[in-house]
Amino acid sequence: MRTARALLKWSQVRLAAKSNMSEGTIRDFENRQRTLRPSKIAAIRQAFELAGITFASEDANGA
Repeated sequence: MRTARALLKWSQVRLAAKSNMSEGTIRDFENRQRTLRPSKIAAIRQAFELAGITFASEDANGA
């Protein structure tokens, strides 16, 4: 998440706003102090994807 934020030059505050959650949630997740529900992870991913970040497939074999 930090890498994607760095590529976009986004602060935690901006990611929080774009994904409709609090800065504390983003900070705690990045610091491994909080586990997020799948819906929140999806919101973060969607914010990044709408900004142009492309995520590699989890399956390196393309299956």
